[in-house]
Amino acid sequence: MGTALCFKNNIAKISLLSLLATVVLSCNSLKKVDDDEYLVAKNSIYVDSLKVKDADIASLIYQKPNSAILGYPLRLNLYNLAKENPDSLYQVWLNKKENRKKRLVNFLSAKQVDRLGESFLVKGLSEWLKDIGEEPVVLDTSRTRKSLARLSAYYESKGYFNNKTTYQIDSTGRKQRAKIDYKVTLGEPYIVDSISNDISSKAIDSLYFLNSDASLIKEGERFDLTNFNQERERLTAIFRNNGVRNFQESSISFDILRDTVRAANDKKMDITLKIGDLKKRGENEVTTSEYKVERINAINVYTDYLSSNATDSLRTVPYGDYIFHYSDEFKIKPKTLANAIFFKRDSIYRDIDKIRTSRQLNSLNVFKYPNIIFKEDSTGTLVNTDIYLAPKPKYSLGTSFEVSRSNIRRLGIGVGASLLIRNIFKGAENLSISTNGAFGLLSNDIFQENFFSEIGGDITLDFPRIWFPFINTSKIIPNYTLPKTRIAIGTSFQQNIGLDKQTFNTIYGYNWSPNDFKKHAIELLNIQFVRNVNEERFFNVYRTTYNQLDEIADTYQDDPLLDGFFEIPENSTEPQLIVPKGTQEFIRLVKNGILTTSNQDFTDVTRIEERRVRLTENNLIFATNYTLNKNNRTGITDNNFYQFRFKLESAGNLLSGLSNIIPFNERDDQLLVFNVPFSQYVKTEFDFVKYWDLSRSNVLAARTFFGIAIPYGNSNNIPFVRSYFGGGSNDNRAWFPYSLGPGSTSAVNDFNEANLKIALNLEYRFPIVGDINGAIFADAGNIWNVFDDVEDPAATFNGFSSLQDIALGSGFGLRYDFTYFLFRLDLGFKTYNPARPIQERWFKEYNFANSVLQIGINYPF
Repeated sequence: MGTALCFKNNIAKISLLSLLATVVLSCNSLKKVDDDEYLVAKNSIYVDSLKVKDADIASLIYQKPNSAILGYPLRLNLYNLAKENPDSLYQVWLNKKENRKKRLVNFLSAKQVDRLGESFLVKGLSEWLKDIGEEPVVLDTSRTRKSLARLSAYYESKGYFNNKTTYQIDSTGRKQRAKIDYKVTLGEPYIVDSISNDISSKAIDSLYFLNSDASLIKEGERFDLTNFNQERERLTAIFRNNGVRNFQESSISFDILRDTVRAANDKKMDITLKIGDLKKRGENEVTTSEYKVERINAINVYTDYLSSNATDSLRTVPYGDYIFHYSDEFKIKPKTLANAIFFKRDSIYRDIDKIRTSRQLNSLNVFKYPNIIFKEDSTGTLVNTDIYLAPKPKYSLGTSFEVSRSNIRRLGIGVGASLLIRNIFKGAENLSISTNGAFGLLSNDIFQENFFSEIGGDITLDFPRIWFPFINTSKIIPNYTLPKTRIAIGTSFQQNIGLDKQTFNTIYGYNWSPNDFKKHAIELLNIQFVRNVNEERFFNVYRTTYNQLDEIADTYQDDPLLDGFFEIPENSTEPQLIVPKGTQEFIRLVKNGILTTSNQDFTDVTRIEERRVRLTENNLIFATNYTLNKNNRTGITDNNFYQFRFKLESAGNLLSGLSNIIPFNERDDQLLVFNVPFSQYVKTEFDFVKYWDLSRSNVLAARTFFGIAIPYGNSNNIPFVRSYFGGGSNDNRAWFPYSLGPGSTSAVNDFNEANLKIALNLEYRFPIVGDINGAIFADAGNIWNVFDDVEDPAATFNGFSSLQDIALGSGFGLRYDFTYFLFRLDLGFKTYNPARPIQERWFKEYNFANSVLQIGINYPF
């Protein structure tokens, strides 16, 4: 019977593979390539006989080979499936038989028969295949010559003005496929020999010479047009940040001359920097005038411009260098606005002040994007500044709704609401009040009730400054860094979920951003209190742990000491420990030596009890942390960047210090606050992400993560809410969340966690069709216990030898880009599983039966 079933399964697999192979092989890439044409198969660029692999240079080629996924031209073959002239083919089919059209007209109607020709199956499918597909790239030598011209122009911009280009076509390989070699001979480069200048305006002339030493164009260096463009941008920024508000980048030009007196083979160039006057275009003519350094004169700020319209009706309040104009409907403290504006009366105009002012005013989240207008006076040296601000609504209400399902929750409905109150204390302070709830039905019979609920709420108050008593922090953290102080209080309550946790948390912290690429955050106080309401429910919730304990207890179930602590559940013939009285009594008897057990059983029961105590005890965490985020990404389309995050957290030191002054209660050598032992540990994390743009929307992304939390003082372990876990859609995707590790253990608990984590991820992303993208990934990593009270050698990190416990998962995924977010499906396979015996770790579970499907939103890193 088993052999027959196996044979049938193999036949099914062979049939499926044969079908897939038939579909793939039936797609002819040359289907729409004429006999006298060649499909472009490969481009190669050689510069002075050396092959060039630079993606930017390769992008200069007009005709690139059709895109492929793992070597297979999917989009080309989809295009080839489309009918070339579906309208004509339909008419041919319709009139092929004498009475076919007549029968269709009688059955439908003449109008519907015509519409049938425009239907999706007849015409629309072919149009759709063409849209998502890719037309064959057929060799066109005229475009090849244009590519040579591009290459020549590119190397001319690098100083090789005498370069020579040729191409060679190789069509002797696969049928009707051509490989093109583009060859460039550079020759000797031209060198910048001398630099002179011709500057019209005196103000510009002075500023230039003050900053000429940092010029990007230097004598004796090879000519490079990129340096000239960057020098133009550098000078423009200098002039605009030193009073020349209206400087035009087009005023800068370069005369590049070659001295005809020199020998013909002399490759030296004379450069003249020219900076002309300001050009103004009138109705009939263009006039020029000398550039002048401008100073800020009057600064007017209209705080309620849109609602008032007429500025004459506004009230005027002078404050320092500013004149604020208010309406009766909207008021804000002058000091708050003054701290957000970086223009100063009688100071030189600077572009950076305009940028910082716009950025800071926008960051207040009280106004819409500001409008800043400058008006110069008749002398051309003073400029009045008018800042127009349109307030956002004082109240903003938001709602959310979601439906979820999991292996625990048969049906879950989540709802949420938030209220934002802006400028609550007239100093751009924003108060946010949010509440959320989840309700639904459970999927199992663990609990007495089949209904669960979870409700919570948060109150957050943001200040647009660093608020620290008795210290002027603006000298340390300037206002242009967008400083914020945040105070948050939150709570949540669970019913019929796990141990029915009640959580209370408070945060007092700061954050600021010196620029768009760096952000600092400090949480001076992060207080979290977790209370487990139903501790006795532990073995109902953590069923794997219960099964381990019950399996040990089965050996001793006939002992008279255990009478009355077992029961036979429905649909079972085996007795099981009763929860909670049976589990509690069995553990007590074993730990106290009343029930005689083997040494291994005693150790296992002790470890189970230690875990139960740890996960059911209430937690009090008084922590302080610092986080640094840094990246060099220039925009959302930039796929060649890095991101770095560093976090350092310390908990319990404040309470430990207070214990020298205040006599705290003690229990089992632990200090108690409100009858709860406070956690004490130090924790640090490093997270580095790097993207490489491989051209044509192909991206290689890598991530490295290292985190460790070390308990000390009042703690022997890390609270569950601060520990690490392995697996999941954003981690090692071949394992479900909490199912990986620690070390080489095999998912011994329902929620496996530890205090040391290493993670390495590599993902290759590529386009497939339209908004559908694909990915191939490899995820490595694991979690371990270290410096805590866990003694299991399989779960602890014991030096470099423990690195053999790093798990490896690999697989592939699909993504659909919805523009605002990305929906992700990843299928992970256990490639190297450290939980198996050493000789069975590689590829033993590399099959669909043991694969894991992960669903995620946006990229995992």
